[in-house]
Amino acid sequence: MKEFNPKGKMLKLSTLLLASTLVFSACSGNNGNNGNVAAPNGNTNSSTETPVESNNGPMTKYDPPIEVSMVRNLSDVVENNVLSVLDGETFEDNRWSRVYEDQLGIKITYDWVIKGNPDSDQYKQKLNVTLASGELPDVTPVDAVQLKQLVDADLVEDMTEYYDQFASPLLKDILAQEGPAPFDAATYNGKLMAIPQTGSNMESGMYLWVRTDWLKNLGLQPPKTMSDARKISQAFAKDDPDKNGVDDTYGLVATKDLWGGFGGLEGFMAGYNAYPNIWLENDSGKLEYGSIQPEIRTALLALQDMAKNGELDKEFGIKDGGKVSEDIASGKIGMNYGQQWNSIWPLQLNVNNDPEAQWQAFPIVSDITDHTSVKVPLQFTTTKFFAVRKGVENPEAVIKLFNMHVEKNWGETAEFDKYYAPPEAESVWQLSPVQPAPPKKNVEAFRAIDAARIANDFSTLEGEAKTIQEKIEAYESGSEEGFALWGWERIYSAEGSMGIADQYDKNNQYLLDKFVGAPTPTMVERQSTLEKLQNEVFVKIILGEPIDTFDKFVEDWTNLGGEQITQEVNEWYATTK
Repeated sequence: MKEFNPKGKMLKLSTLLLASTLVFSACSGNNGNNGNVAAPNGNTNSSTETPVESNNGPMTKYDPPIEVSMVRNLSDVVENNVLSVLDGETFEDNRWSRVYEDQLGIKITYDWVIKGNPDSDQYKQKLNVTLASGELPDVTPVDAVQLKQLVDADLVEDMTEYYDQFASPLLKDILAQEGPAPFDAATYNGKLMAIPQTGSNMESGMYLWVRTDWLKNLGLQPPKTMSDARKISQAFAKDDPDKNGVDDTYGLVATKDLWGGFGGLEGFMAGYNAYPNIWLENDSGKLEYGSIQPEIRTALLALQDMAKNGELDKEFGIKDGGKVSEDIASGKIGMNYGQQWNSIWPLQLNVNNDPEAQWQAFPIVSDITDHTSVKVPLQFTTTKFFAVRKGVENPEAVIKLFNMHVEKNWGETAEFDKYYAPPEAESVWQLSPVQPAPPKKNVEAFRAIDAARIANDFSTLEGEAKTIQEKIEAYESGSEEGFALWGWERIYSAEGSMGIADQYDKNNQYLLDKFVGAPTPTMVERQSTLEKLQNEVFVKIILGEPIDTFDKFVEDWTNLGGEQITQEVNEWYATTK
């Protein structure tokens, strides 16, 4: 691609990047929109002229070939579980780089590669230096904050018409499966300024994982209401559920971070119609922050009561997820609010130590009459956007990479066992520099397996569903190797967590964060402080401080920037309507 290095951009972008270091982690999961929304089909009010030839389609091969420069991280999973077991393949030369070059005429090069995950300080620092320099590769994976900075500095291409013309029907369908929000997040003044690698919002849904062997020991039934869950928690803490004659168990797990995929309290609070850390639309059509609503107060009181009763470990306020997982492994915990994968980690650790232990996921509960109307809060999970440097000769090339990735994994010419999850290296898909995936692929795999289970015919399964069913059968075989796959069976069996996800989806129970814009100016300046204040206050209340502390927190949150953030969020929201 042609080189382009606009002068006069570096100082401005460097200043913006310095400010971005103040943005807290939850903010970086949000994304930007300053104007009209770009629909997933690319229909916007943009008037960008697209210099492309009519014979250049979504999968047309470049002849002669072109080079596309990028930057990447090399994860431990790829290094240790993929490259270490594959002969004749390297990070730069592998089945994915070859299919892109052989079938699309696109040779991928990397300006730099950093070992570790993309959340590591080393990777973030290297990327920020690259962005601040203005010396960008042809395509750069960025988060919402970084994308906004690049847009403000006029360093990236308008991808609106390129996406409309070059995205394959399969890609457009996949990226639109959870609605327009990922495109809203990458749209500025009606222009799509990056290609979103959509996450799966529904994967952040919460479940109530319960030790069913303890239920059996105590003659208790699974929870159907919050009252049931509270009674079970008390019994697990007080009635010696493991029958060892020692007072060494707790009802519910929590971590010092309060939130997250394991031990997070979002699912518990949802049982009280309380939704921390997300923005909700009120009856007047305005957005309000979930963490300061009165329902949070009620949920905190309930948790405080449980802590006083010995149902929560009083040291949870200083334990991270890794430390709490040790309590799970040693059989001290009876209930956990977490995401669908919790059976793989950390619950499998408990079963490894005690083969008689058994866990099962249940829907989150409330005391409302209709359990199907309980709302399940979701995070906005699209946090990666592929920005194309302004002035490149073939901006559409990254879209073709997206097209090929979804085609080889889920299209008519899919080779799932080669490009996604071959038995010898199940994470081989991570060799690709772009990794779009159907947001509902896991629940769709469950639906295929469940249909085959009902029909008692698994011969028609293919792709991911076939691979997962093989894991379930390996577990059911009773072999030592199969026992290590207990966690998979707990997700995809008839009573697994994915069956609940299926019902959540069909019952329209998901509640999505309404704010998917880039962090507002006051968020950049104040939100990390507000988040720290919130979590400190909530932990103190749970551990016994007067509930009036919550009222003071709401007042402080408002005065320390929350009121201004709310105004800015609603200004953004008005542009999306």
